[in-house]
Amino acid sequence: MHDIRAIRENPAAFDAALARRGAEPMSSSILELDAERRAKIQAAEAAQADQKKAAKEVGAAKASGNEAEFERLRALVGEKKAEVADMQNEAKALDQKLNDTLMGIPNLPFEDTPEGADEDDNVEVHRWGTPGEYAFAPKEHFELEGVKPGMDFETAAKLSGSRFVVLSGSVARIHRALAQFMLNTHIDENGLTETWTPVLVKPEMMFGTGQLPKFGEDSYETTNGWWLVPTAEVTLTNTVNGETVDEATLPRRMVAHTQCFRSEAGSAGRDTSGMLRQHQFEKVEMVSITKPEDSRAELDRMTECAQGILERLGLAYRTVVLCTGDMGFGAQRTHDIEVWLPGQNTYREISSVSVCGDFQARRMNARFKPSEGGKPEFVHTLNGSGLAVGRCLIAVLENGQQEDGSVALPDVLHPYLGGKTTLAADGTLV
Repeated sequence: MHDIRAIRENPAAFDAALARRGAEPMSSSILELDAERRAKIQAAEAAQADQKKAAKEVGAAKASGNEAEFERLRALVGEKKAEVADMQNEAKALDQKLNDTLMGIPNLPFEDTPEGADEDDNVEVHRWGTPGEYAFAPKEHFELEGVKPGMDFETAAKLSGSRFVVLSGSVARIHRALAQFMLNTHIDENGLTETWTPVLVKPEMMFGTGQLPKFGEDSYETTNGWWLVPTAEVTLTNTVNGETVDEATLPRRMVAHTQCFRSEAGSAGRDTSGMLRQHQFEKVEMVSITKPEDSRAELDRMTECAQGILERLGLAYRTVVLCTGDMGFGAQRTHDIEVWLPGQNTYREISSVSVCGDFQARRMNARFKPSEGGKPEFVHTLNGSGLAVGRCLIAVLENGQQEDGSVALPDVLHPYLGGKTTLAADGTLV
């Protein structure tokens, strides 16, 4: 959410930043609403002062025995009381309208975020590894002989409908091994704190991280008003919701492995084959809570943490900075990491790391208390996949495929698989 004071102080800069996102100027309408709200508050305060003055005069008239004046003043107090109540209700409604307006405006991009309309304008900033060469035409993950026994889309469709999968046997074990490897790396080497959180949250938590009110159709709401999390960003970030933490506790770096749920609204017809785009999937999510001056460097640190997972797995990838037109609602700058998938002969997103500044913190009212004293300040928040487990499984299977339908597995996974090194063509680990 945006700071109304910053808009008052520099409306031109606010509109210019929105223009970089392809949005129309909004400062004039926002400031008009703000002025109306402030005027109504001032009028209510003036009427309340008149009410208090008349109330004092009522007592004096009663004491002097002036019955006519007493009745006149008593009626005036009643009128003022009703007038104050009406004005306060109007001010409250205007305040809510302003709040709703500010809630619906995307975050303002950093100056070094590239300007553009869509993914074609994203800027590649890093590339690691070389896509493998095959003496045969590489297949997609679901076409591999060794994968077919453990990746069942038909049973999943019977159970739940399209865009679900049942993993079993060796494939399920590799999937679990990947999540465990990611967690251990982030905890033991990257200094993140493992955190286990619910996957059902109150609506105010979804408001806090920006999934509501604009993007409710992208997630699932239960009949009692809870929401299934689209990512552990929601729960991890909201651990500081409504809190004022000590500066000494920052940065807070957390990681969680959770089930995630997305309706995939608006993605009809995209990636319907295989398990690339699912309604239910798993992610290892990273979240950092920092001081304002540390958040930009933390974005680079988190990006390196995610990249390191792919490098340990030996998977070729590239990192791109999203342009203003392709960036998410709450982000100021986003680094997408795309892994090479030989079955599709292209790079596909496997992690998205974003810095949100104080955008989410204002929605959550999350602050920190400076160690040297002074007024509490809003924290800065960041989030990123470290990584999407299902997509990482796809990448491991496709990049390790061999002509007979078996899959050579990355060395770092062998200890998690009881020393087994290969997914054989018959679906067993050997």
